[in-house]
Order: sequence, then structure tokens, then C-alpha cells
Amino acid sequence: MTPDARIIKVLIVDDHPMVAEGIESILESYDDIRVVGTCNNARQAIDGLAHFDPDVILMDLNMPDMGGLTATEIVLERRPGTRILVLSMHDSPEYISSALNHGAMGYILKDVPTDEIKEAIDAVMAGERYLCTGARGSLAPKDGDGREALTGREQTILLQLAQGKSNKEVALALDISVRTVETHRKNIKRKLGISSTAGLTRYALEHGVLQGTGVSF
Repeated sequence: MTPDARIIKVLIVDDHPMVAEGIESILESYDDIRVVGTCNNARQAIDGLAHFDPDVILMDLNMPDMGGLTATEIVLERRPGTRILVLSMHDSPEYISSALNHGAMGYILKDVPTDEIKEAIDAVMAGERYLCTGARGSLAPKDGDGREALTGREQTILLQLAQGKSNKEVALALDISVRTVETHRKNIKRKLGISSTAGLTRYALEHGVLQGTGVSF
């Protein structure tokens, strides 16, 4: 490695210590990777984002207290430039599609060869999506109308917008930035094929998003 080559900072988030330690040992063998920390739960990783300052997070899906999908959304809201690589034992299309839909840039199974983890990290650092051999071919899920499904966070923001709240009001209610709300709003419109706020409200009404909220129009 040349003196000016960039070191890739990796954070490992997995509630199984042996798995985390094994991955750390593998990654530390590469000169251009530095493992900045291992966390046994998602909350610890989120609270320590500023301290760890990771370029890539290897994120387990199933963890106590907070799952990897929710953690991925929160991380990307706070640090949009972070690359999330989901590391999981689940190889079903539903798991893979959901992870990508929540913002993960890649999905690798825990039983992949050692060099494939490094390959995945290099790919997402280059801005590419990476699916391991066992995960390739999975397509994004569609809802009943053939549209790309909204994530949980997008559904929450759709509800807020359909209630007539401004981007600033939604940001305050959810404790996120206005820019993050604007990004979610654009993604929601793109996924649903809707160009106006009135259209979002109509969609929310027709699909029961506003049921039980006491909102009427």
C-alpha cells in the first residue's frame, strides 16, 4: 500500500461476539482497512457514530432492541455518506430486497468466503451496489399496485405530509433534518409515481394510511 492510499474505516455491528471478532480478525489482515469498533447492538453503534466515524458499516439484521433495518435508516439520516453492508444468515429475496430498500448498498451472507467481504467493501466504497453470489437476482419488492414498496420511515413521513405538515414541521416531529425530509419526500414521490402533495394525500386516503389518525379532509 502506498503512503497516500486511503484507509477504509469499518464498523462491525453484530450481537454475536464470535462473529464480530472473526470478521474483525479477517479485515485487520488487509493493510487498507481499519476496524474502528465492534458493537453488539444497533443503539451502541448509532450513539457512537461521531466517535467511530466509519466509512462502511457491516450491519447484522436481527439484533435485540433495534433491528438492522431501522438502524440503517437512522444511520443514513444522520450520516448519508456512510455505506451500509448488511451481513446476514438470511438468503431469502424478501430479506435482501428489504435491506436494499432501506438504503443498504450491499448484502452479503455470513458464510461467504473471506475475500468476498473485502470485495464487497471495495465495491460499496466505489459507489457500487454489491450482492454476494447467494443474494444476486433479488428484485426490489412491489406493493399491490406494482409500485416499489415504501420503507417504514417513508410511510411515517407520508403520514405526516398527508396530514398537511410542512417539511420543517415533519423534521421537528421526527427529530431529523429538513434536508432528510426533502430527500424522503422525493423518494416517496418517485416510488409512488406521484408529483404533487395533493396526490400524496389522495394516495394516503385511498390506501388507509390515515385511518385511525382522526384526520379528515
